[in-house]
Amino acid sequence: MLGEVQQQNQDLLRTLAELKARQEELLLLTGQLEETNRGVTALYAELDEKNAHLRRADQMKSRFLSNMSHEFPTPLSSIRALSRLLLARTDGELSSEQEKQVRFILQGTTSLTEMVDDLLDLAKIESGKVDVKAATFRVADLFSTLRGMLHPLLVGRSLKLVFLESAPGMTLHTDQGKLSQILRNFVSNAIKYTEQGEIVVRAEMLPGFDAMRFTVRDTGIGIETRYLETIFEEFSQIESHLQTRVKGTGLGLPLCRKLGELLGGSVSVSSTVGAGSVFCAIIPACFAGLDEHPSSPINLPPM
Repeated sequence: MLGEVQQQNQDLLRTLAELKARQEELLLLTGQLEETNRGVTALYAELDEKNAHLRRADQMKSRFLSNMSHEFPTPLSSIRALSRLLLARTDGELSSEQEKQVRFILQGTTSLTEMVDDLLDLAKIESGKVDVKAATFRVADLFSTLRGMLHPLLVGRSLKLVFLESAPGMTLHTDQGKLSQILRNFVSNAIKYTEQGEIVVRAEMLPGFDAMRFTVRDTGIGIETRYLETIFEEFSQIESHLQTRVKGTGLGLPLCRKLGELLGGSVSVSSTVGAGSVFCAIIPACFAGLDEHPSSPINLPPM
C-alpha cells in the first residue's frame, strides 16, 4: 500500500505541475488580451477622432459650397455679359486681336461656370439635398428639346446628330430635368471626341424590367477597356490627341452616374478604340420616390 500511495502522490504532483503550467499560460494569454484590448481601445479613439475630423471637414465643405453657390455665379455672369457686349461692339469697334482675347475670356468664363455648376450638383447629391421632381412626359418632347439645345454645337462639324424612338408616344414618369442633364452630358462628350460620322441617341423600353434604356452611340476615338471605369471618377480624364482642342473638367460623367442612381437607375459604357463608344442610362419607367424605391441601381441587361 505504501507503494501505491507514493505512486498516487507522484501522479498528483505531476497534475499540479501541469495545472501550474497551464495557469501560467492563461496568465500570459490574459496579459496579451489586455494589451490587445488597450490597442483596440486606442484604435477606436483614433477612429473617433478621425470621424470627428471628417465631419468637420464635411461641414466646412458644405459651407464653402453654399457660399460658392451664392458668390461665384454673379461675377461669372457679369464677365460673360460684359464679354458679349464687347463682342457686340456696344462700346465701339474691336481690333482682331482684341476680339480674339475677348472670345478667350468668354470661353474661359463659360468653362468655369460649367465646372462650378457640376461641382455644386455633385455636392448637393452627396449631401442628400437634391429633390427628385417626378412628372409624366413624352420622350419625343424630351428629344425635341435636346435637339434644339445641342444642334448649335454641330455647326461647322462633319457630324450628324440623330434622335430615335423605338416606339412613338413613349412616356416616362421621372425627373425630366435630371434625365435631360444625363443625356446632354453624354451627347456633349460624344461631340467633343468625335471628329466625323454620327451620334445616335435612342430610347427603347426594356420588356420585363419596367424601365427605359437611353443610349448615345458615337463614331469617335473610343476608350480603352482599362479606362471604362476611370472615366466615372471625379476629375479623371483620358489623354488623347483631341485634348489639345477640347477641354473638360472631368465632372460630367461622374455627375451622370450619380444622377442615374438618384433616379433609381444605372449608367454604363462600352467602347471600341477607333470605332466609337456607347453610353447607356437605364431609368425606371415610373419613379416611385426615394422612400419607396431602393437606391440600388437596376441590373443592366446586355447591350
